[in-house]
Amino acid sequence: MAARSVRRATAATLGGALALAVAACTNPGSTAGGSGGPRDSAVVGIAYEPETLSPLLGYGKDGNSKIFDGLLAFDADMRLKPALAVRLPRVGDGGLTYTYTLRKGVTFSDGVPFTAKDVVHTYRTILDPRTNNPSRTELDALKSVEAVGDGTVVFRLKYPYAPFAQRTVHAIAPEHVTAKQDVNTGAFTDEPIGTGPYVLTGWSKGEKLTFAANPRHWNGAPAVKRFTMAIIKDDDVRATRLRAGDLDGAVLPPALAAGFKGDRSKKTWTAKTFDYRTVTLPTHNPVAGDTAVRRALDLAVDRQAMVDKILEGAGKPAYGPVPTDSPWFAKGTERRHDLVGARKILDEAGWKPGPDGIRVRNGVRAAFPLWYLSGDKLRQDHALAYASDAKKAGLDITTRAGTWEVIEPRIKTDAVLAGGGSPGDPDFDQYLLLKSTLAGDGFHNMARYDDPTVDRALEDGRRTDDPGKRRAAYDTVQRELAKNPGYTFLTHIDHLYVMNDAWDGPGTQTEPHDHGLASGPWWNVEDWKPKK
Repeated sequence: MAARSVRRATAATLGGALALAVAACTNPGSTAGGSGGPRDSAVVGIAYEPETLSPLLGYGKDGNSKIFDGLLAFDADMRLKPALAVRLPRVGDGGLTYTYTLRKGVTFSDGVPFTAKDVVHTYRTILDPRTNNPSRTELDALKSVEAVGDGTVVFRLKYPYAPFAQRTVHAIAPEHVTAKQDVNTGAFTDEPIGTGPYVLTGWSKGEKLTFAANPRHWNGAPAVKRFTMAIIKDDDVRATRLRAGDLDGAVLPPALAAGFKGDRSKKTWTAKTFDYRTVTLPTHNPVAGDTAVRRALDLAVDRQAMVDKILEGAGKPAYGPVPTDSPWFAKGTERRHDLVGARKILDEAGWKPGPDGIRVRNGVRAAFPLWYLSGDKLRQDHALAYASDAKKAGLDITTRAGTWEVIEPRIKTDAVLAGGGSPGDPDFDQYLLLKSTLAGDGFHNMARYDDPTVDRALEDGRRTDDPGKRRAAYDTVQRELAKNPGYTFLTHIDHLYVMNDAWDGPGTQTEPHDHGLASGPWWNVEDWKPKK
């Protein structure tokens, strides 16, 4: 999901992987699962923490929510499989009705039985305008949800929405707990109860989340009994703590992951992703909002150099939210690195070089700030490279570091080195990133992009299940975005993780932007077994 790349690794996008691990001991200098320690626990370092653990506010919407389950789940190949439902849904009425039969004998971690009323309560609460859920737009197609007894749920749609089943990996909340609280501020947001393979045992904000195996889980209690998600925002600090033995694993940028290549006790995992880095070009900035400047930047940036030098080959150039190796990518929308062409566009638009080489038009200097997240080395390196490329075309971009609390109020007028990306259906990314009606809605459409042709195509793509019509719609979106770029897409990034080689079972899925949380080699930690 798209332009909401960011601070929040948002509650909405952070769905899930709170499966990380706490050591039995509290000694911060020892690991739980590595080098000689008991292997029924693990500690993993990640970069972001969620704002909430409530599915009603967006947590667990993309699956892999270890405290909760969805009706369906994704397997290692990102194919849908049953979870709280016993089978994939029965689809009827021309794609307008989805019927799920629920698994029997499932209980929440407090022992209360799970039934259809919990599913109905979850989805109805999310759709309630009084609920502060930033992901409500993603369920726009949903007209109603009804329980048929305790064991069947029927969803009715307003229009045929092809990827609806993928939306039902969403975590399910317990009605008997959440209906008695304020949905936005109640204790459940920090003290969740679910049906998932793990239960939350503690959350020290800004420091760690701890989990224990759920002995009541319908699929059996996990062998890895205790987990800690250590929240370490600075890349260098995460690498240092992994090397010191404080962590069993961590997500790291390529340059830092390379430092562990000679360590035989550790293994590096590379995950293919939809995760992109992009520069928002805010419409309300007199320079960044100019179409000629945007088109020039699209040509001035050297994407391949960023892949080679910043990512050390662990990624590929990005020309939009859809990776070039996706079947949804619109061939022919690749943009070449063409500094001469960029200068020509600016010349023809009246942006003329001033005495210091920076272009000026009508007394306006071609300059604007570009913010990136403090402590995020990849964002910093991308921002610096982007500013350097822009300077060669006569555009002065000043890079600035800050927390999301500092950056968010400036999104309307200042550029941001953002990120996003969601595997699966193209609607998941492109609608939130580009729909004009979502401009200014949190981290949706951060550039306040407004293109009527794109708006129409986005609606066409989500309101039909005809494959040919959908492909035509998303081809249109990508081609229009190339002609009228409100963002400069830079790279799609492979995610790198370094872990103690102590368990059988770790692996990777195709990952979204939010990594180390809902994904990572621990996406299936409940299936791990200690190595003999």
